[in-house]
Amino acid sequence: MSGNLYTYIALAVYFGAMLLIGYLAYLKTSDHESYMLAGRGLPPWVAALSAGASDMSGWLIMGLPGAIYTTGLIEGWIAVGLLIGAYLNWRLVAPRLRAYTEISRNSITLPSFFENRLRDNSRLLRSISSIVILVFFTLYASSGMVAGGKFFESAFGGDYVTGMMLVTAVTLTYTLFGGFLGASLTDVVQGLMMVVALIVVPAVAIMAVGGMGETASLVTTVGAGNLSFIGAGQMTAGAAALVIASGLAWGLGYFGQPHIVVRFMALRTPQEARSARIIGTSWQFLSLCGAVCSGLIGIAYFSKFGNAPADAETVVLLLSQVLLHPLVAGFVLAAVLAAIMSTLSSQLIVCSSALVEDIYRAIKKPAPSQQTLIVLGRSGVLAVAIIAAVLAVDPSDTILGLVAFAWAGFGAAFGPLVLLSLYWRKLTNVGAIAGMVSGSIMVFVWKSLDTGLYELLPAFITSMVVTALVSRATYRRNEEIEREFTRTCQAVGATAGHQA
Repeated sequence: MSGNLYTYIALAVYFGAMLLIGYLAYLKTSDHESYMLAGRGLPPWVAALSAGASDMSGWLIMGLPGAIYTTGLIEGWIAVGLLIGAYLNWRLVAPRLRAYTEISRNSITLPSFFENRLRDNSRLLRSISSIVILVFFTLYASSGMVAGGKFFESAFGGDYVTGMMLVTAVTLTYTLFGGFLGASLTDVVQGLMMVVALIVVPAVAIMAVGGMGETASLVTTVGAGNLSFIGAGQMTAGAAALVIASGLAWGLGYFGQPHIVVRFMALRTPQEARSARIIGTSWQFLSLCGAVCSGLIGIAYFSKFGNAPADAETVVLLLSQVLLHPLVAGFVLAAVLAAIMSTLSSQLIVCSSALVEDIYRAIKKPAPSQQTLIVLGRSGVLAVAIIAAVLAVDPSDTILGLVAFAWAGFGAAFGPLVLLSLYWRKLTNVGAIAGMVSGSIMVFVWKSLDTGLYELLPAFITSMVVTALVSRATYRRNEEIEREFTRTCQAVGATAGHQA
């Protein structure tokens, strides 16, 4: 049996499993809330693995190893920042957001929570939030489709556009019908596949090179600074500081990612966030370590045996193809697809909720039927997928570059707003709008300046400061808001003393 046939069998099994899960989820999707939030019934292990898989996307197995392969361990600060950020997100945001979204008029999306939390009757906050989601998620979804196209080019020597369209079509199918539950359940399978692939590939590669000592020796021979967290000798202290600060700044993005925090909202109870945090952080630690090791070991392997990848972001794909049995390599390739598709499905669901729940329902009176909302939700998924696919046909940036920009956009626009809405009584709708807009603008401005510092850091600080200052100036006590804030503190077992 030829190697390609084994690979096709593995991919066929994977695609079939994803479609089956989507169909089973479709049978359990009866109304709009179940389509968008699975009826707030996710067990902690599903929420944890789903949040991790939808977070990491194709950049975990392609973008991050590619950056490490190209630059060395100094790019590992991205992994450190992400691990810290994910832990704090589960600890600080998850339990309180789960409680608050239900207490505050049963909000099922982030924009609706902002509106309900701050009693914004103008609908302006909700509308601007939805526009931010649609803009940055269309770019984010496009990065997943680019990863799908690159995957098929590298794995099969196939056509980029054909591969991109195939990945998009399968993801779109199970997302259209299975909704949030379908995306979450497929995420669990995909998350497990990702972490196994990122353990197996570097482990086998180390053995092929000749052990840890030989691997380390080869990595440092290729570049003296490859195993240094502060970069090579020719890198100035200032340049290294920018890279380190930028890497750590990735962690700030977690607080504002709609496709991640929506998993917190879907937990069965706020108290289950603790066990989900343990599972999710453990998964993330193993996955990030595997991705960093894959990039480093790729340096050693290809320096010893030749045939280095033309595109650094395909290093894990090539290692799996040359080191593993074709059937096992096929499942590793399927894990790469899992990383891509898990995030893409979550992004499409959130975009759909922004279109239907936060724009259409906000202006449509009287409220449409549940069946109409489900149809509109699926139409929203399709519309966003088409736009993202058009952008992905001729990509202008790397996978990591596309993800970084969208990650910064959400982190700056929503991160400070999420934290302040959960922990500060004096937040106002005017302050929230000012902070969200200023943070979004700063992402574009700082990116255009090309300073070497990741745009998320200055944009996050700008958004936080503007939100706090404007809220201070416009605060008026509202007894209903005060009662909800106190109830939320009580629901998560905290005191009501976070009054700042």
